[in-house]
Amino acid sequence: MTTSPQPSAQQSASGFIDIHGHAYRIPAMMPGGKSWFSTTEQLIRRYKNLGIEKACLLPLVSPEVYLPQSNEEILQITEQFPDRFIPFCNIDPRAISNSADAPLGDLLRYYRDLGCKGIGEVMPNLPFLDPLVQNLFHHVEEVGFPLIFDISHRIGGSYGLYDDPGLPQLEQCLQNFPKLIILGHGPAYWAEIGKLRAPEDRAGYPNYSFEEEGAVPRLFRNYPNMYGDLSAASGYNALTRNPAYASRFLNEFQDRLFFGTDICGPDQPVYHVEFLRHLRDTKQISETTFTKIARGNALKLLNLG
Repeated sequence: MTTSPQPSAQQSASGFIDIHGHAYRIPAMMPGGKSWFSTTEQLIRRYKNLGIEKACLLPLVSPEVYLPQSNEEILQITEQFPDRFIPFCNIDPRAISNSADAPLGDLLRYYRDLGCKGIGEVMPNLPFLDPLVQNLFHHVEEVGFPLIFDISHRIGGSYGLYDDPGLPQLEQCLQNFPKLIILGHGPAYWAEIGKLRAPEDRAGYPNYSFEEEGAVPRLFRNYPNMYGDLSAASGYNALTRNPAYASRFLNEFQDRLFFGTDICGPDQPVYHVEFLRHLRDTKQISETTFTKIARGNALKLLNLG
């Protein structure tokens, strides 16, 4: 979940699967009495305008920022709209016993058997290497789910798993759980696509280009279980900081990158549709690369046929 907007036009597209969607049956209320998250109907209207055929719905269960959403609500929505939505489940690593030996696999298998295809958006404000998080990752690897996380640059006053500059804790997770497919997402992750001028720049959306690659492409090259969720302003900003590099990055890692929107509010802008189509139409990425990122990789990862 990331909500910073940037100006751009929207154009219709076709053949997209959104790896990162959010929706509530009843409008979710934020502090101050404002309704923020889209209802199911509002999200479907956005998808029709954008040409997005279906989406993974990711429940938010950690309480750092939002009141938890149940996995059961996601399953009810996908049962109502089976051609539009794909259910993910989510488990907070503090669940059941708030201990590093909690049998979280029992919950994961239960939701897998109900049709869930992955876990996310995992976003408790704990370090990646916290024993509770490591326990969750262990069970997710055993169950065979792909995992989408959000990430933070700090502990406290924030949401998302914490890592240090250079993403060393995430790298250790990739080593600890080599069969766990981890989809990177969020500002403190995508800011590290290129070298940063200062470590604090990973807290947001660096607006400068770069010549030297950062931690993200290194992790992609060294760990075949490192995948990428391109959604939200964080993914879009990473690609547009250096557009020439973006096409090289997309082409090199075309088998492990996924289109996404992370639409939260019903009027939140979406930039990826136009951007990816432009790269394809100007031959900066091939039709094959475009199709894989737009929908093919999601079909393969989630065994959708």
